[in-house]
Amino acid sequence: MTPIRLEPGRGDLGRSIDRRFWLVALLGAVGSLLLLGIPTALIPNPVFGRQIAAEPWAYWVWLVSAPLAGLVFATYAAPVPGGSGPVPATGDRDGFLASLAGLGVFLAVGCPICNKVALVLLGTSGALTIFGPFQPVLGVLSLFALAATLWWRMRTRGRACEVSRSS
Repeated sequence: MTPIRLEPGRGDLGRSIDRRFWLVALLGAVGSLLLLGIPTALIPNPVFGRQIAAEPWAYWVWLVSAPLAGLVFATYAAPVPGGSGPVPATGDRDGFLASLAGLGVFLAVGCPICNKVALVLLGTSGALTIFGPFQPVLGVLSLFALAATLWWRMRTRGRACEVSRSS
């Protein structure tokens, strides 16, 4: 497969991204849409429901998080062209941040009174008056965490391509 260069002449990051990477990213984005949209009832379904209708910002957070999550997933799953396989995690930081961001998006776009933890800790009125107004902030923080993870993983991926090329 011919690599798709993002920035000609700028390091090895462009060489580390090929069609397989984009395919895995697309599958990861679709998976993210489904894994977040079905249980939070942003995608109407007969199994899960919401007691409070989703706010418009929740749909935006959900739709922006899916491609970011797909790209982050691709940095873990898609092999580096010419390398020995996918780029492993570089420590606990990137995997933890990605997991935390995914959980944050899930909590941000979900129904505030359907969240059992918020309901038990804050009660129904507290979930609506305390956790509900915090959800957009949580969504934005989660998107930033996903973007930071993507930046870190792409940087690591570019370095892995440099190492595989010099070997």
